[in-house]
Amino acid sequence: MPRTKTKLFAGNRLRQLRQRESMTQAALAECIGVSLSYLNQLERNHRPLPDHLLQTLCERFALNPAWFADTREAHAVQALRETMADPIFKNAPLPLAKMVESARQSPELCEAFLTLYRAYTFDQERREHAPSASSPPPLEPYESVGNWVQEHHNYFHELDCAAEDFYETIIQDTQPLSTALVRHLQERHGLSITHSTDMHTRGLVWRIDRHKHQIQLPHDQPPESTLFFLAQIIGQLEHNRLMTDILRREGPKERNAQELARVYLGNYFAGALILPYTRFLQHAQSVRYDVDDLRRHFGVSFEQVCHRLSTMQRFGAEGIPFYFLKLDIAGNILKSFSANRFSQSRFGGPCPLWNVFRAFATPGQIQVQLSQTTDDSIYLNVARTVGREGLNYADRPRQIAMVLGCTIQDAAKTVYAAGLDLQDHTLVVPIGPGCRACGREQCSHRSLPVSGRVLDTGSNARGVVPYRAVPER
Repeated sequence: MPRTKTKLFAGNRLRQLRQRESMTQAALAECIGVSLSYLNQLERNHRPLPDHLLQTLCERFALNPAWFADTREAHAVQALRETMADPIFKNAPLPLAKMVESARQSPELCEAFLTLYRAYTFDQERREHAPSASSPPPLEPYESVGNWVQEHHNYFHELDCAAEDFYETIIQDTQPLSTALVRHLQERHGLSITHSTDMHTRGLVWRIDRHKHQIQLPHDQPPESTLFFLAQIIGQLEHNRLMTDILRREGPKERNAQELARVYLGNYFAGALILPYTRFLQHAQSVRYDVDDLRRHFGVSFEQVCHRLSTMQRFGAEGIPFYFLKLDIAGNILKSFSANRFSQSRFGGPCPLWNVFRAFATPGQIQVQLSQTTDDSIYLNVARTVGREGLNYADRPRQIAMVLGCTIQDAAKTVYAAGLDLQDHTLVVPIGPGCRACGREQCSHRSLPVSGRVLDTGSNARGVVPYRAVPER
């Protein structure tokens, strides 16, 4: 199916670029070879950004085209839709068109509004559960880091290149990567590897004992986990300064968020080292993004491949922009990264029609689904359970599944589109942001009415769903 061409309105991004480069409109217009009045129209979103100017901007300022995409706008609109579903706004409904316009024209104001709403909901919960408490507003470090990662489309160029350069320096074709990493740690840092039987009871996955010049690892962990942890350790020992520079230059400002962002960058480096960008992308494209083939070829886990696929956004060598989510059987989202427009639900939990929940019924098997979100975007979703088996009868390993998704325009590039008619949308499953904000009124899976709307239960007829919202004017 051919890619649908959409107009790109990037006025806010152009203003951000000018401010970052300390340029006037006249200077930027001259730099990219357009008139001042035309640039002014672009910044006001009166005109879309054409492809040739997008290419010029990316070349002049070393930017990824995804930097100008409307992904942030789409996520803001989704957040506004869910927020405006709160009954507190029932007397001040905001049409979807107005939400889109607000996210496009005033993104900073939208973010301030969402921040205020989060503070309001926190205060309401605090008053309900502890009326006499006087706790401060939530820091929300996870959300701060998530927003920061999303701003970079889950790709950090300096760190990715550093990991790839390190890989090419130490790798030998006749030697597994894990052996090369062990040798490097011994020769460069004087650290040998030992295995401990009580790491799990201490809640540790690795530990550096500098007194004994040892790295302690669990004795029974899978080899792909050992590989990832060794890469983490090398990142911490040798690339900590680079991570600090990234955080100081552009990272979250709040302390807890900065610490979590540092953990994220350490994990990012490890993933980029064990799955080096160029080699990984070339093989991924050659096998049409077959996750099982990729994990066997590189000796890593299903999760590590999925996570890495969501980061392949290097300028001039982009892979498919995937979103990636990891959640437990109760619907708690443990990881969430997106290089496309897909946005997770902020309230009410994920939609039960999503194939990631069906994956729990078929452990270890891949579930493929075409789904349509409430903004009419269609995605190809690949879901599967992951995780370890129980160590003994008393052990309760966490039940986890993950989903990797791309737009239907990119689906044909993957092996998972085999046998699917991408032009026939009859069997596309409609999914929503959670029942509270989802406007799909006839869904038989609805667990509660949509918020902020007048309900009509009907006196002469009863539908599959016993409550319907009065149509908006």
